[in-house]
Amino acid sequence: MLENIEDGTAAATRLAGGAPLHSTLDVADPADWLALDAGVREVAWHRPQFLPEWEHSAPLPADLTQLSESRLALALCHRDGRTRQEAVRRSVRFPALLPLVVVRCADWVGPVREQARQLLCKALNVGSALDLAPLILRVGRRDRGAFGVDALSQILRQASHGQLAVLFADPDRIVRRFAYQLAIEGRLLHPAELARAAAGDQDTVVQDLCATAALTTLRDEELHESVLPPLLSARNPRVRSAGVTALRRAGRSKQAEPFLSDRSALVRACARYVVRQQGGDPAAWYRKWCTAPDDPQLPPGAVIGLAECGNRTDAGLLRPLLAHPTAGVRARAVAGLRALDCADAKQIRPLLDDPAAWVVRETTTALLPSAKELPTDWLLERTSSERPRHVRVGAFRLLDAHGGIVALRAAVGLLGDPDVKLRTWAAQSVQRWHPSPDGQRGDAEVGELLDRGRHLFSEHVLRRRKWEAGVDS
Repeated sequence: MLENIEDGTAAATRLAGGAPLHSTLDVADPADWLALDAGVREVAWHRPQFLPEWEHSAPLPADLTQLSESRLALALCHRDGRTRQEAVRRSVRFPALLPLVVVRCADWVGPVREQARQLLCKALNVGSALDLAPLILRVGRRDRGAFGVDALSQILRQASHGQLAVLFADPDRIVRRFAYQLAIEGRLLHPAELARAAAGDQDTVVQDLCATAALTTLRDEELHESVLPPLLSARNPRVRSAGVTALRRAGRSKQAEPFLSDRSALVRACARYVVRQQGGDPAAWYRKWCTAPDDPQLPPGAVIGLAECGNRTDAGLLRPLLAHPTAGVRARAVAGLRALDCADAKQIRPLLDDPAAWVVRETTTALLPSAKELPTDWLLERTSSERPRHVRVGAFRLLDAHGGIVALRAAVGLLGDPDVKLRTWAAQSVQRWHPSPDGQRGDAEVGELLDRGRHLFSEHVLRRRKWEAGVDS
């Protein structure tokens, strides 16, 4: 695979030496053709000695009518438009060069484009279009690239489901989007196939496209059974939310209740909508779940769901959950209290020592608004290298939010931390540090701390920082 222009220049040099095309690049990879196209011009401009004389001259000599496939590939990428145009005309003899003809369909020289487009229209059939689709669609993102995409669309509208299927698995998401759009327009896919595609594809556009197309067919029980299960069991929350919303139209609103505690906020919101439409009360459902603070089966989604649709009085149900044995429940309880604006710093502060990183992250976020009210010595103890990494990170975030000499002291203390990322964050904190307006000027400790971080500053910036703090350089 030619990964960049340097690889393309190397391929151009090998072709100029007579190397066969198929052994020089991966002819099935669009990126290789584009790299070769750029590489030939790079060689012609900066290293012409590696090419035969005619290959860095213009135009293509008329007596070279029997060029080899490799040499004609170079001519198709020539820097001179007249040479490229003549090379396109001669490339009829070499079907393997059709990918370079596709590239020339978006050429910046008009006559080259026209010659290439005429040749492409004659050469395209369903088989060749399937092979060239990834390259045509990639070239289609360029200026003047729309012609190839339009031609591809016209040809592939004649393709069968089985023929298009090869494009559904292409690693390029643009290709998959194109193929599924054609299949949907041509009604080539069964709704169940669309539902499985929505659930299995990693691209959000394909997910939305296929899920929407699958759900438009929900009219009878058979389709309900084949379309909804893949959507409702999908890993991606966008697809699950589409399935949950469709439960109402399918007359199965009751089945939305389990999704009230889904791990995704989007899915929970859709489930609440469906439940309310059938006259249910999601808040009451959540309260029922959260009244048992020791229930090991309590889903974390139910905890945060209560905060999403409840009120401040529900904080009384969330506070006991701070001691729940499940880390996800503890984390969601902290997040829920913060969402309800009921997070008491003294109550949640002990969770900064929680063994679960998720809980500490939520606790840190909830404590940030009151960072200046927290005991600094207590936080500094938690930046010790003996503490777990997630505890050190949480304590440092709070100390950094405190500002002033407290933040500088914490950051300098972590410059030798064993964790690379934490050391980097600490160094960045030192570099952006400025004395707080209400801080004491002339504090000798500030000068000592800045000197310990001297390697992070230029001499000018270090003197500037000390001057701002009223410290002698």
